[in-house]
Amino acid sequence: MHPGGSVIKFLTNGGDATEAYVEFHGRSKKADYVLKALPHRPAPKETMKERGFNGHEALSKDYAILRKQLEEEGFFDPAPGHVAFRVAEVVAMHVVGAYLFMCGSTVPVQTAGLFILGIVSGRCGWLMHEGGHYSLTGHIPTDRMLQIAIYGIGCGMSAAWWRNQHNKHHATPQKLKHDVDLDTLPLIAFNAEVAKKARSPMLKLWLKYQALLFTPISCLLVATGWQYYLHPRHIMRTKRQHTEGAALLVRHLLFYGVICHGMTWTQSLACYTAYNMIAASYIFSQFALSHSHLDVSAPDEFLHWVEYAADHTINVHGGSWLGTKFVDWWMAYLNYQIEHHLFPGMPQFRHPIVSQRVQVLFAKHGIKYDNRLYSSACYDTWYNLHKVGNPSVETQKAWKAEREAYKAAQAAKKTE
Repeated sequence: MHPGGSVIKFLTNGGDATEAYVEFHGRSKKADYVLKALPHRPAPKETMKERGFNGHEALSKDYAILRKQLEEEGFFDPAPGHVAFRVAEVVAMHVVGAYLFMCGSTVPVQTAGLFILGIVSGRCGWLMHEGGHYSLTGHIPTDRMLQIAIYGIGCGMSAAWWRNQHNKHHATPQKLKHDVDLDTLPLIAFNAEVAKKARSPMLKLWLKYQALLFTPISCLLVATGWQYYLHPRHIMRTKRQHTEGAALLVRHLLFYGVICHGMTWTQSLACYTAYNMIAASYIFSQFALSHSHLDVSAPDEFLHWVEYAADHTINVHGGSWLGTKFVDWWMAYLNYQIEHHLFPGMPQFRHPIVSQRVQVLFAKHGIKYDNRLYSSACYDTWYNLHKVGNPSVETQKAWKAEREAYKAAQAAKKTE
């Protein structure tokens, strides 16, 4: 069980949060100290019978054995050489992109430079993701500072805001009223339970064409809203101006003062918009491949930690050895979402090796290991957007009947 907290409470309410606690706080001595200092008692037998191991004791034990083995074998240990390579990669790509854009003598060369800058901004999103999970250096303060710099300068966003939201997603992926990644209206609806909330004709029309609008329009709108409203607001509210605010300032000074030096404000804003559109379309579309088209679970449905990873995430491969190597790079090893959701604190480049042992665990317990071809994952994602945005007449009638029944129930309560 777990005492609570802004993230774990999304999993608990009677559920067993043992695996979630270990994965979220595996590197935090402070968390263990606080947990031990809290008043505690053994859970009653009736509670353990009902909620212990979330109904899968054998699976919990085998998962714990596998995790312990991986930990003892060093799979959770930081890899300084790999971190240095990843950081060097994004620095080099920025240098190359900036050089081509600033020094290119033709429009195609400058366009190529701007495209590289957009892609590397997205790759900063991949890299800061590891920092947010403390799987870069394994030292929490260092990883937080790396995340602040990489996410702030590279993407123009708040690391603290991301950790708060993303950890809630990890606690209960694809669970209604729990996973914040499902709260995507008014720009996108990834599943029918969200789409049926749309009331206005304009919003319904937008969702009708959301598959076409997703990249680049919706992705750009999301990124812009994050960069210039949600994230600055969070920075101000949490008084992080001296760290995250400073990183955002450096980003804009570099882009407008260095990369766009000599341009008019109109030209600079146009270039930034194009650059931001490329970055947002790249990373948001790739994240969507692993979750958005899958089924959701009910708000009061309790799943096992392994079930969340198995039923509500997929892995993506390239179809061949070379193809998979490219997908591994293109998605920064987050094409192994099953392993990432099982072991979020593990350096992500080790997921391909660990995946073989995860498949053995799944096979033993009769759990499907969903590993899809990259092109199939893309098709499933965009087709789902189209299907959700264009519900059948029967579905719309069912939604209307559901709304009317809810209104009637609320009216009945008022008259009581």
